[in-house]
Amino acid sequence: MAQISPKKPRVPVHGVLLLDKGAGHSSNDVLIKAKRLLNAQKAGHTGTLDPFATGLLPLCFGEATKFSQDLLDADKTYEALVHLGVSTETGDTEGAVTAERAVSVTREEIDAVLGRFRGEIDQVPPMYSALKRDGKPLYEYARAGVTLEREARRVTIHALELLDYQAPFLRLHVRCSKGTYIRVLGEDIGAALGCGAHLQALRRIGVGNLSIEHAVTLETLAATPEQERTGRLAAVDALLSSFPPVVLPDALAQRFLHGQRLALGKENLAFPAEFGRVRVYREGDGCLLGTAQLMEYGVLAPERLVAMAANA
Repeated sequence: MAQISPKKPRVPVHGVLLLDKGAGHSSNDVLIKAKRLLNAQKAGHTGTLDPFATGLLPLCFGEATKFSQDLLDADKTYEALVHLGVSTETGDTEGAVTAERAVSVTREEIDAVLGRFRGEIDQVPPMYSALKRDGKPLYEYARAGVTLEREARRVTIHALELLDYQAPFLRLHVRCSKGTYIRVLGEDIGAALGCGAHLQALRRIGVGNLSIEHAVTLETLAATPEQERTGRLAAVDALLSSFPPVVLPDALAQRFLHGQRLALGKENLAFPAEFGRVRVYREGDGCLLGTAQLMEYGVLAPERLVAMAANA
């Protein structure tokens, strides 16, 4: 009888993998595969991409998981291909076609309609979504043929640009707030143009300050020698690059790591221009200690701490 090789024990891995997700895979599937390739103990993602979508999916490992919420709340940037004249059940290529109409719109008409979707807008979440009602995701109701009333949500479209129009396809650049459904945006643009639409393709190219330019595919990670794979990870503080830094001398760093609020003297430390959330480092070795709120009168209130910093 052949012997079964014992599983390799998981090891502590800390950092952020900027993954370029391929089409046809769920966010959870690629997380599990990346975790296995890195043999990591702890991992999580920073918000999902639909299976048909591609692009930037930051995956957090170890201590980085403490800061994943910051990317959930961050703005997202996409390139979207909208197919005018064809509507589907799901608002994308996954659903059955529900209507087809002729497309006879000009670029000038498109530009005018796009202007109506910039800034703060109200958006009704789609039935084919993971939002829950009475403990059950909406897509389960939709698959059973049940349509429920949904309240509109306020989202912000920071940028909406027409990259190309070759009828019946619109290629759009979108930068938006969290909670924005690009599928719904595509459908609403099609409705405003009078021909309907669905999302043909979607690629996420940015999350907060993170860019697809620095991302790797699962295939690239798998082809990397095992002992070199952690070198593909960005540092934990890659998630926090939008927060200004505060650097503490060792004595204050120890107190900070014990969760103590610190009354700092502005004459001794370089302070950010504004109060609010900051990332905190130890002087000398540049070790990330965690995040904090910098409050009035120079009070630094610890928020999330990096456990491994205490042993560094």
